Amino acid sequence: MRNGVLNPGIVLAIVCTGAVLSTTDQFIVNIAFPSLQHSFGGVKLSTLSWVLNGYSIVFAALLVPAGRLADRASRKAAFLTGVAVFTGASALCAAANGIGLLIAARVLQATGAAVLIPSSLGLLLAAYPPERRTRAVRIWGSMAALGAAIGPVLGGLLLSASWRWIFLVNVPVGIAALVAGRRWLPSPPRIDEPFPDLVGALVLMGAIGALTLGLVEAPDWGWGAASTIVSLAASVALLALFLFRSFWHHSPVIELELLRVRPFAVSSLALVLFSAAFAGMLLSVVVWTQVAWGWSALKTGLLFAPGPLLVPVFALNAGKAIERFGAGIVAAAGCLFFGAGALLWATSMGLQPHYVSEMLPGTLLTGVGVGLALPTLTAVGATALPPQRFATGSAVLMMSRQVGFTLGVAILVAVLGTHSSPEARLVAFRHGWEAVAIAALIAAVSALALVRRQPAKVGEPVTAG
Repeated sequence: MRNGVLNPGIVLAIVCTGAVLSTTDQFIVNIAFPSLQHSFGGVKLSTLSWVLNGYSIVFAALLVPAGRLADRASRKAAFLTGVAVFTGASALCAAANGIGLLIAARVLQATGAAVLIPSSLGLLLAAYPPERRTRAVRIWGSMAALGAAIGPVLGGLLLSASWRWIFLVNVPVGIAALVAGRRWLPSPPRIDEPFPDLVGALVLMGAIGALTLGLVEAPDWGWGAASTIVSLAASVALLALFLFRSFWHHSPVIELELLRVRPFAVSSLALVLFSAAFAGMLLSVVVWTQVAWGWSALKTGLLFAPGPLLVPVFALNAGKAIERFGAGIVAAAGCLFFGAGALLWATSMGLQPHYVSEMLPGTLLTGVGVGLALPTLTAVGATALPPQRFATGSAVLMMSRQVGFTLGVAILVAVLGTHSSPEARLVAFRHGWEAVAIAALIAAVSALALVRRQPAKVGEPVTAG
């Protein structure tokens, strides 16, 4: 027995459920935009985009403050609270009879997700002994990545009934996670320390919120527009103020010492870059197949499925490769596989649909890449954390992924632009896939910084290359 739990695998199953819920719901909405627009009487796309943007901004902004509070208070209570809020908000989304209510419910959903994600990984790290944490976090990371990747797949299936089902399906799953979590999740001891810097938390929320707002709206506002410049400049100024407060405050939201933990810092950077490529890839596939090839949401989801199905296969079987070559090499290889898949699309995709020769090879390669890179980078960063900062550090890692997701979507939208002819659209998408490949290549170079100069000692967790 460990922390009152007979089998840490129970903890893994429960917290993975929460991670899959929140990540799937972030991406599942993309494919539902046409249905939502029709249901709400042709509401403007700029207004409808806040169904996505509101979730992204609030989720990114609240992650680290929520993780810090979970470390100080109770990770179990934080997880259960987050799941309860997320589940209730999902029901509100499904019942929404207007776009305003749907956006408000999505903001509430994001709040629940921001609370449950860092506490879920914090609970997982506390439930496993150090020598087993790396594999457990890889499993958690693979489930979270799978949740994001199957968003379009699941969305296509559920939309055949109604867009409301993409939210309603969360309710029974969330209730099951609440019941199981209350009974079986451990209660790691609280960290007895002063209350974290609330002003600093608000400043960080403002910095991440302003950055996310600037990135998601820049394609509509214009990258040189005053509103975009002001938003991004405000983010930089607030981040500088946050770092200043973190240096001087007796109980900062993020201790700057965490950023001096090399595997943690490098993994965070690589996660930003790889997540940007990942988000750009997902959005490009959904838009291209439906707009250029005229596929339905259901067909898009089903034919994209082989890639996501490879994610857990390679994530769960990467252990021997990591033991032999190191986590840095495996993560870099995953980034390169992913980039190769995007390059295949850039060089082979045509105006007429040829699934087996054009789409499928890239889909499989990107699936392999996600399975190798995303869980490995997450595991390296998380297992390098001190126990008293499991939830806070995990929140920083997830924030890195979220900023990368937002950045990737913004860059892809800017590269694609608006084109009247199919030929011009194809050229734009090819440039978009090239941008995805470049981001993956830079992520691979960053991951190589995890390579150890000396072999790890026997029994030491594998946290670098």
